[in-house]
Amino acid sequence: MSNLDRAPVPSVCGGRGFVVAEPVRELLSPRQVKLGESTEVRRLLPNLGRRMIGAWAFVDHYGPDDIADEPGMQVPPHPHIGLQTVSWLHQGEVLHRDSTGSLQTIRPKQLGLMTSGHGISHSEESPRPHARFLHGAQLWVALPDEHRHTDPEFEFHPDLPTVTAAGLTATVILGDLDGSASPGTTYTPIIGADLALTRGADVRLPLEPDFEYGVLAMSGEVRVDDVPVLPGSMLYLGCGRTELPLRAESDAGVMLLGGEPFAEELVMWWNYIGRSQEEIEEAREDWMKGTRFGEVHGYDGGPLPAPQLPATPLKPRGRVR
Repeated sequence: MSNLDRAPVPSVCGGRGFVVAEPVRELLSPRQVKLGESTEVRRLLPNLGRRMIGAWAFVDHYGPDDIADEPGMQVPPHPHIGLQTVSWLHQGEVLHRDSTGSLQTIRPKQLGLMTSGHGISHSEESPRPHARFLHGAQLWVALPDEHRHTDPEFEFHPDLPTVTAAGLTATVILGDLDGSASPGTTYTPIIGADLALTRGADVRLPLEPDFEYGVLAMSGEVRVDDVPVLPGSMLYLGCGRTELPLRAESDAGVMLLGGEPFAEELVMWWNYIGRSQEEIEEAREDWMKGTRFGEVHGYDGGPLPAPQLPATPLKPRGRVR
């Protein structure tokens, strides 16, 4: 799970000064980004207008892609600091390797959760052979200052709790939804849930008014708080909600992302989340020297080199531009 942009723009995000304290309906459009050799993704966070939703700091949506005659996802070993990665699939499978020695194939509705802490490296690839279609989301969760130097760890949870209602099955990825809690480790109040809706479903999902929320449309036709949200786009909802109306015009899948607004300002560049440009520079140097991040064994290829840092200094911009 990587940001493979060869000219990533550093930005400062987080802080509560730009949190929308009331319900809103802000539609976020993606930008197209190349991921690895053959996968193109739609990047929703960070976005031109918004950088975070709770502790969720990075969201890519990809597929469904027909990779029957393609290599599929091929992301070489690369480093992370200061975050957790969440691998979430609707179709296909991804083989995860990391510098803690983890080797795990992740399949639809299974949680692959990697905590980078002070430093980890990993690769992701479509297995050989692999399923015809690949469809999923890649997400990062920012770690708060008191936990961002923890030891790196990988968790795999093949069975997750669900919440059901007429026409709705909600799989709890992280956090707690309507009394059902995910086994995944979290470090801030957060929610991530996969919502499968059948055609004609008209439901109201309970929410925490102190959380801010966003809904990522994965597939199908769905109206979120009466706003049509097309696959690959996200609706930011703000705070102050106790419930969320959802109506499915067809069978549909969406992801609910939310959490307590993240209080700290963060510097995010390439695959790092830190607190200063100096910290980012040190992490880049450590990766290029082959220290700190360990080694990924078994990937057929070399590690991903870090791009050059920009010459211009970072400018704090808060949670929104």
